Amino acid sequence: MKTLSVIVPSRAQPMQAAFLTRAIRSVANQQSVQGDLQVEVIVGLDPHTAVPTLEALGVPVRFEMARTASQASALNVAAASTEGEFLAILEDDDIWQPHRLAPAMQALGSCDFVSCTQLEVDVSGSVIRINDFATPSGWLMPRDIWLKVGPFDEQYRYHLDNEWLGRLDASGARRLHLVEATAPTSLEVARQVRPWLANVLALGGSHVQLARHRWMAPLVTRLVHAGSGMARIMGDPVATQTSASECGRLKERFGRIPW
Repeated sequence: MKTLSVIVPSRAQPMQAAFLTRAIRSVANQQSVQGDLQVEVIVGLDPHTAVPTLEALGVPVRFEMARTASQASALNVAAASTEGEFLAILEDDDIWQPHRLAPAMQALGSCDFVSCTQLEVDVSGSVIRINDFATPSGWLMPRDIWLKVGPFDEQYRYHLDNEWLGRLDASGARRLHLVEATAPTSLEVARQVRPWLANVLALGGSHVQLARHRWMAPLVTRLVHAGSGMARIMGDPVATQTSASECGRLKERFGRIPW
């Protein structure tokens, strides 16, 4: 039986229990995964915070306490405790569509790492846009790839995912980025109509390819709300400066901001 560990970073805030419940239930509701798959969820929490009360999740869940109050630390402490053959990430305010795992697990037969686009929605559930950047909620990999690339760099607050993707490409791992059934899959066409998707190919590195799944919408739904990291970057001058500093470090190290 294949085993999958899903790590969920979760920040202490008023909607934490509701976000976690929704996210973890979306893991439990996965359909049509080929072969037997045993799933566990490990939640990384801010240090010295109470464990949220969650009920009727449908999948085993355990909690790990981060060393510092940061997403990178929460991800790292959760990942360090995993034992699954495969590893995935789901941020606590995002959800997976019921068919999210099936095409991604199948794709791992021909690559080393799978990412995907997301459908962004607001708090009312209204669609905002498709986001082609490979946020961690769309990541799936064999555990060996995680061990090869290493944990998140905890010096990064906002662009830890870009930094990790840069190291993934440097490792030589073959990456497949899944897009919806009608999305362009060539750099030439993506540059014309989906510039962020073009960035995946142009800035992801030399080992990235695009592939369509058969559904008309992305596999991951991403919630855009006032408490998100991107909202802080847009609205807080200190966060804006921190983001800009991190982007400068990324360009210095990788020659680009990895996508």
